[in-house]
Amino acid sequence: MVYIMFMFLFGLVLGLAAVASNPSPYFAALGLVAVAGMGCGVLVGHGGPFLSLVLFLIYLGGMLVVFAYSAALAAEPYPESWGSWPVLGVMVAYLVGVCAAAGLPPPGWYDGACAVAYEPAPSTVFRGDVGGVALMYSAGGGVLVLGAWVLLLTLFVVLELTRGLGRGALRAV
Repeated sequence: MVYIMFMFLFGLVLGLAAVASNPSPYFAALGLVAVAGMGCGVLVGHGGPFLSLVLFLIYLGGMLVVFAYSAALAAEPYPESWGSWPVLGVMVAYLVGVCAAAGLPPPGWYDGACAVAYEPAPSTVFRGDVGGVALMYSAGGGVLVLGAWVLLLTLFVVLELTRGLGRGALRAV
């Protein structure tokens, strides 16, 4: 289990470096999907399978919408990929910075950090994350509606800011 968690965390850091170093929205969206998968794998390893499934599905749905709008409005004829030298150099610099920052904490600070967060009793029917989701929908419905509205508004603001003068693939012919 430790090796699987190590692979999930390694993929998470590698995906974050790939997203941060790539200027093209196409490859950055692919990196975000990989980061979402690795992060949900970390959540499963720490005892939250239902929460990770819900987050993964919601995140991928949101990413699909944002990627479709971004690809339609900011069509690049020659996007830079991860194999191009400037992007690869920035990604290596980010990974070196992460490795240097990983050596800063004193030894032993992570004792017990890989423990499972919640272990249900054998007689229980629901896990803690399922009960938390039910409580979120029952007591926090207004906050969920407000959050959905803010996310929609943020989507339109970001798309308007990144549009610029060119209309991309949706310009008038």
